[in-house]
Amino acid sequence: MTTTTQNNQVVENASRRRFIIDTSVVGSGLMLGIGSFSASAAPHNPNTMMSATSPEVNAWVNIKPDDTVVIRIVRSEMGQGTRTGLAQLVAEELECNWKKIITESPTPGQSLSRKRVWGEFSTGGSRGIRISEDYVRRGAAGARIMLVQAAANQWNVSPSDLSVDKGIISHKASGRKISYGKVAEAAAKLTPPDPKSIQLKNPKDWKVAGKPLARLDTFDKVNGTKIYGTDLQLPGMLCAAIKQCPVFGGKVKSFDANKVKNFRGVKAAVQVGDNAVAVVADTWWRAKVALDSLPIEWDEMGNGAISSVEIKKQMEEGLQAEGDFWGRKEGDAPAVIKASNKIVEAIYSTPFQAHATMEPMNATARYTNEKAEAWVPTQNGEASHATLAEASGLPLNQCEIYKLDPGMGLGRRGGTQEYVAQAIRIAKQFPGIPIKMIWSREEDMTHDYYHPTAMAKMQAGLDSNGNITGIHIKTSGPSINATLNPMAIKNGKDNRQLQGFDAAVEPVGAQLGYTFPNLLTEYVMRNSHVPVGPWRGVNTNQNGLFMECFIEECARAAGKDSVAFRQALMKNHPKHLGVLNAAAKKANWGKPLPSGVHRGVAQFMGYGSYSACVAEVSVTGGSLVRIKRLVFALDCGHVVNPYLVREQIEGSVVMALGAIFNQEITVENGRIKQQNFDSYPLLKLAQVPKVESVLVPTMDFWGGVGEPTICVVGPAIINAISAALGKPLRNFPLVKEGLTLA
Repeated sequence: MTTTTQNNQVVENASRRRFIIDTSVVGSGLMLGIGSFSASAAPHNPNTMMSATSPEVNAWVNIKPDDTVVIRIVRSEMGQGTRTGLAQLVAEELECNWKKIITESPTPGQSLSRKRVWGEFSTGGSRGIRISEDYVRRGAAGARIMLVQAAANQWNVSPSDLSVDKGIISHKASGRKISYGKVAEAAAKLTPPDPKSIQLKNPKDWKVAGKPLARLDTFDKVNGTKIYGTDLQLPGMLCAAIKQCPVFGGKVKSFDANKVKNFRGVKAAVQVGDNAVAVVADTWWRAKVALDSLPIEWDEMGNGAISSVEIKKQMEEGLQAEGDFWGRKEGDAPAVIKASNKIVEAIYSTPFQAHATMEPMNATARYTNEKAEAWVPTQNGEASHATLAEASGLPLNQCEIYKLDPGMGLGRRGGTQEYVAQAIRIAKQFPGIPIKMIWSREEDMTHDYYHPTAMAKMQAGLDSNGNITGIHIKTSGPSINATLNPMAIKNGKDNRQLQGFDAAVEPVGAQLGYTFPNLLTEYVMRNSHVPVGPWRGVNTNQNGLFMECFIEECARAAGKDSVAFRQALMKNHPKHLGVLNAAAKKANWGKPLPSGVHRGVAQFMGYGSYSACVAEVSVTGGSLVRIKRLVFALDCGHVVNPYLVREQIEGSVVMALGAIFNQEITVENGRIKQQNFDSYPLLKLAQVPKVESVLVPTMDFWGGVGEPTICVVGPAIINAISAALGKPLRNFPLVKEGLTLA
């Protein structure tokens, strides 16, 4: 195998396993890729969307004779708007006609055959635009320069005498005009400019980027022509339903395939890896019916007695553990707190939570001795590609992934690719036949990589004036890296679980927005058999809740206004302070509210962006919560499409509210107890409150959008409810506190 590193050095014979880790975890740089695409390099497949019907200007831009501009985008689109945002950035630098834009997706195999010209395919961590913007803009600007040069050559004039508007090149002196489509073939033959020499537009001069343009991925979703993974049909295709050991870590002991061999449409019952059994049939429902009747005996590998009670006890023990667990140590917080005029203490608890994507895990695979292919709704085409190679036993250049838009991702379809491995392992037992494997909702709910459960013990000291003298943060719970990236754990420490408590913005983009005289942050790892993974907002969710609920408790203990108390701690953090002030102003903080309505506030940083939220809430009868209004402020540096940004803020509200009020994954007899939406309820449309957003971009950095605001929704609402009830809330979801969302 041949691949490239971050600095584009060629590496020979890297292992498939190493490639999985690299493409799932590490970002890579990208050079402007120039040169005509050879159709023979990677055969076109009708499901890939990428074609080679006309010469490409460069790797990012293909312009057809009719002036249609084909923009190539490798990031996954799962409802967050990345495809539209990246297309806007390309169109801006290309100076093309937005109305003539279409997009297509190169495959991982095509990228690998061109020395990873498109860089990494991963779409997660709110990085889709913020780590792509520079190289896609340079690619587009390089294409524009080549197109203008081609016109200049044709007219025998200087490129500096030409101008471009909406894909039309003009020579003012002679009045001549020509469209991009007429010079694209000639442009493709030119030597590309050095990307480093290209001067990109000042965002203040943007005409296409920065505008609230309609999404490019809406029409086929509305008219029903969109093909998701569960919709895919291929000639001769069979369907597979799968059942994994109900206890994590368990294995298949035995099963009796003869019991279902005569079921209607059934082709076979087969083992998949060491922990699953699948039934293959002519339709998925027939496969599922047979699978439900299939006798399977499981080996629970000693995990069948574990319950949520034991897991909680482990975390509680972690909060009491003594040792070298610190992440940040500034001064001597424990000693200072102990000697303070007043001590504030609280212990908070958050549960496991499922992704519950609308489209359950699925993949379609076809295997021969020469080729392994898979059609996958994925957040990371390269991770899917590497998994396909690993599970099929074929080299990467004999494998291909055809990426489908996921019906939600939320982190579940990124580094966790076991569903791809399962599909190809089934397909290997039916050579040459496409096998569409779909998890049932129950299988999806009970075999997730869950948002980690967590507990936090928070302590603070206050002086006689109500000022914080020191803060001690100690969290306990399972580690995502322990499940997915053990190499990131150093000396038993996993700083990823302390996301949001960092001293600086880099490298994770989650700086703590307060300055304390003394600070100690600690994480005590307490893993269970339940696998955990990224879930929209990852660890800023619980850490933002812990921090902002506790700061609120400190403000009340000090007898100070919630916003003013925070402002005093944020003098060294102007961007954090900026969004706090913007949200407070928009929400009319300090002005009287109607009787029975209370406000709460929260601010936090995640994924390179700064966010704040003010909630207005009423509580009736001590238990029924009505959220009157949520006001957000967000500074993500540059705003590529304000409409998409506001959509993402609203989406974070919906996801956060369900998690804060109702959703909890529990373990009983080693098994996940919740199996469907009857026991894991999603938020109802009628429960969604009024959401107002103010964007305060400072235009000096690139931040994320999909995840930053989710971590302030919960604490802002919780702080408002606490104000209404006159007591703190520390145990989540809030249904445990007897609270219901109206």
